[in-house]
Amino acid sequence: MDYIELLVRCDGTYCDIIQAELAELGFEAFAEEERGFAAYAPVKSYNRDATDSILKQYMMDAALEWEVKTLDKKNWNEEWEKNYDLIEIGDECVVRASFHPPRPDVPYEIIITPKMSFGTGHHQTTRLMLQQQLHLNHQGMRVLDVGCGTAILAIMAFKRGAAEVWACDIDEWCVENGQENCLLNKCPEIQVRLGTLAESGIGGRYDIVLANINKNVLLEEMDLYVEFLQPDGHLLLSGFYEEDIPDLLDLAHGLGLEEVARFADGKWASLQLLKQP
Repeated sequence: MDYIELLVRCDGTYCDIIQAELAELGFEAFAEEERGFAAYAPVKSYNRDATDSILKQYMMDAALEWEVKTLDKKNWNEEWEKNYDLIEIGDECVVRASFHPPRPDVPYEIIITPKMSFGTGHHQTTRLMLQQQLHLNHQGMRVLDVGCGTAILAIMAFKRGAAEVWACDIDEWCVENGQENCLLNKCPEIQVRLGTLAESGIGGRYDIVLANINKNVLLEEMDLYVEFLQPDGHLLLSGFYEEDIPDLLDLAHGLGLEEVARFADGKWASLQLLKQP
């Protein structure tokens, strides 16, 4: 699958909000650049007019410029390997690529092949989800990762002692990459399926459901996540700003969910919700 690379040069204070708006248009991954960021979307879903419309809103205030080019898989991988840095989550977790040296000094080491799938640990929302997982008991649990990307959260669940882990994503490339990463991290037991949660064929009830997507999808699908949760099960969410929390909690309370914890990193946030028995 070919991808669009959108290179945005702008005032750094505007990067997060522009990325959030681009994510709503189907851009799947973002990488920091010296004077802004790069955003990536499948060619088949790229809407030039809608993208230009968003960027033009910030041209004056953010001193914004942009350019677009098409990448193939090979070029994408080369770009990731050039820019992929090791990520540390406190003293407990390291996320690295296979070309980084091993880190046996930390309890949880996750190796992620740097490909197109979202969720390398570099974005604040992925780090927030990993932090939530480090504070939640997974031992012997059934865990579901919705919109899994690289499967990094599913892998963390397995390493934290989950008895059974399922994951799904709507992108074939993500599913392929997720399966590769599961093998790379010696957890082939993780089941990675193609499709939305409703279409993936995944069934049953889970003790933990993970969803690092975006606000609109979370609002649309939260009732489905609750259906997959056991009573007293935990729902971990990210992919939204702190200012979005009230809207998410309004829906969550109506679905019988109670806030247990929240973390923030810059403007980004994550929530841990408990399903009432």
